[in-house]
Amino acid sequence: MIGSRVTTLAASLCALGVLVAGCGSGAPAPEPSSLAAVNPRPEGAADLAPVPNIAPDADCDDEATLRPLAMPPPGAMAPGTPMARIVDQGRLRVGVDQNTYLFGFRDPTTGRLEGFDIDLAREIARAIFGDPGKVELVSVTAAERVRALATDKVDLVVRTFSATCERRRQVDFSTVYYRSGQSILAPKDSGITGAAQLAGKRVCVANGTTAAGPVFAAVERPTVLGVTNWTDCLVALQQNHVDAISGDDPILFGLAQQDRNLRIVGESIGTDAYAVGIRKGEDELVRFVNGVLERIRDDGTWQRLYNARLSALGPSAGLPPPRYVG
Repeated sequence: MIGSRVTTLAASLCALGVLVAGCGSGAPAPEPSSLAAVNPRPEGAADLAPVPNIAPDADCDDEATLRPLAMPPPGAMAPGTPMARIVDQGRLRVGVDQNTYLFGFRDPTTGRLEGFDIDLAREIARAIFGDPGKVELVSVTAAERVRALATDKVDLVVRTFSATCERRRQVDFSTVYYRSGQSILAPKDSGITGAAQLAGKRVCVANGTTAAGPVFAAVERPTVLGVTNWTDCLVALQQNHVDAISGDDPILFGLAQQDRNLRIVGESIGTDAYAVGIRKGEDELVRFVNGVLERIRDDGTWQRLYNARLSALGPSAGLPPPRYVG
């Protein structure tokens, strides 16, 4: 009885051994896999075509905006205005980012959206309702900003949204609330020290931004990869799909904070002026938002928000002066 059990156990161990090493049968070990490691680009990434040269519109001032009027008390918006409609809907809907450190990002410890743009959206809600919490933060990509306004998905866009003459054909803008340069972010050991070293390289930008223009304007154009979000550029660089990233200085600073092997290099290759995006034709709302920006300039709120969110970028030059036209 015991012998049969030993025989059975031995047979079982041999059967298991066949799976592992042939149980002494001399069967060769399986060949190692010849499949290459998969390293896909970020979803939606694609090479971009050069930006066509468009003659500047001599009649367009990309930073011009409407002068604010007397500000009504919170909750007492004039009937028939966009602000009254917002009061009736019970919250201010604002298109924001959740992937750009410093300006609009999701805090991993709290799950809350934080950043300079988020704080600015809350200040506009405070002016309408008297309560900065009455805001619905709607995450939109850079490429979705104009459409989000045109389709009434949001009331405003506060998302590192640069005021340009091309965009003014579709949306209106507040006065500029932050001015930025555009630079290059590259690995410290890459040998890239500025735009001159981008010839023959691969550079990442976010789709729907103005970043591709200055990159394509280089004497020898690099290959430009467009992605959905700036964090996709960081992944593309870390996985060697690109050699560098080009974007606004605070955006690049935020990416460098997430990977200390990267640094901002060279001189500025462009400038951007962030403003609040507003649906075309809503002049009362443009004037109202400009009134909010005037208030936070005068009472020190803008500087307080800068100190809390953007002080790592260095001393502030203050809220840029407005260019009112009517």
